[in-house]
Amino acid sequence: MDNPSEQESLKEQMGRIIEEARMMLPGIQALFGFQTIAVFNDRFERLPLYAQDCHVAALALVVVAIALVMLPAAYHRLAEPGCVSQHAIKVSSRAICYALAPLAAGLSLDIALVLYMVTESSRASAVGGLAAFILLIGMWFVYPLMMRRRLRRYC
Repeated sequence: MDNPSEQESLKEQMGRIIEEARMMLPGIQALFGFQTIAVFNDRFERLPLYAQDCHVAALALVVVAIALVMLPAAYHRLAEPGCVSQHAIKVSSRAICYALAPLAAGLSLDIALVLYMVTESSRASAVGGLAAFILLIGMWFVYPLMMRRRLRRYC
């Protein structure tokens, strides 16, 4: 299998990282907005306390994801203004990757909450939330890491 690859410069790598953060941020911010509004809905008050707690936990996880997605720009501007180092690339790249874990957890808790509101079944809610979490972690971490291991012999 032929897998041509080319090394990117530090400047290109940082540009790509910032671009990825720019693509992720609007969606995460929209999610945060919808999550925030939900607590003002009359139906939210009628949810069991554990379901309300799940929503608050999901909201907190999305805040963590937002902080991590915004870290590369803040780090670049404040820690190393005017230059791009390998360390900045490593910190920024890891922040974008790490943001996916709390985002997956927050989305999964929200899926579980929506399923509970629709079905009023704790079991369906838990199964749906867990399925969403497994899907997201599988697509965002397991598959890429498997491919990295597989492609390592070609790069």
